[in-house]
Amino acid sequence: MQQQLNVKLTIQIPEDQVLISKVELEELKKSQLSGRYWTMKDLEAHTGRKKEWLQENILYVPRFKQKLDARNGGFVYYSKGKGSPWAFQATKMANFLDDNFHLIWGG
Repeated sequence: MQQQLNVKLTIQIPEDQVLISKVELEELKKSQLSGRYWTMKDLEAHTGRKKEWLQENILYVPRFKQKLDARNGGFVYYSKGKGSPWAFQATKMANFLDDNFHLIWGG
């Protein structure tokens, strides 16, 4: 026979904090990025990697570039050289990085 113990537990949540579901957290994250565009500096800050690494390991990798390039319907405007800025749709780029983490970091 299995024994069971029922316990009533109260956990005090500090006044400066709230408890929300994972779904609500994900929606909040999306809303913060929605309609926002990143520069290359923003992408560097988001990933913790420098421009050269991002270009070599993500942006100029053929299998990724085809999906990313705005000329192919993607969400990255590729710089056309010095003085031409990069532009990234923040929500879509963040999702791409999450969805392809295993390919980017795993090889």
